Amino acid sequence: MAYDVPQLLGMSQQQLDDLFKASAPGDIPNGEAKGTAIVAPGTRFSDNIAQIINVFGWQGKIFDAQKGVLKNKILAFGVHAIVAKVYKDKSWLDGNECIVLDYSDTSFVASRIRDEIRLIGPDFYLGKVYWDKARLIDFCLQF
Repeated sequence: MAYDVPQLLGMSQQQLDDLFKASAPGDIPNGEAKGTAIVAPGTRFSDNIAQIINVFGWQGKIFDAQKGVLKNKILAFGVHAIVAKVYKDKSWLDGNECIVLDYSDTSFVASRIRDEIRLIGPDFYLGKVYWDKARLIDFCLQF
């Protein structure tokens, strides 16, 4: 089944978790991805929150698969900042393989953040964000 951003924003947290668990990690992506934060999934607020975050906070990620790193596009001007290491490892959600976006050694600001992504469609990834081991929000990446 093909997924799109509005569909993900309309899903419940359980549906997003089930989709993540049912998906394979795919290859480590390369290039620029448009990001969408998924906050309060399945509620009437999810789309508005995503739009506000996209304009003022976070627009996406730029991956360099060969080097195993990424930079986030942040702030209203899309500044390339906040570097992460990218590699495959076990997911904290279900113990199966995922692509890890690890900020622990590369960013003072985000050193306690770990993202995990899995491929849910062609050039389309679903992600989970953790602060230490506490789950925060979901997000998606479109290449």
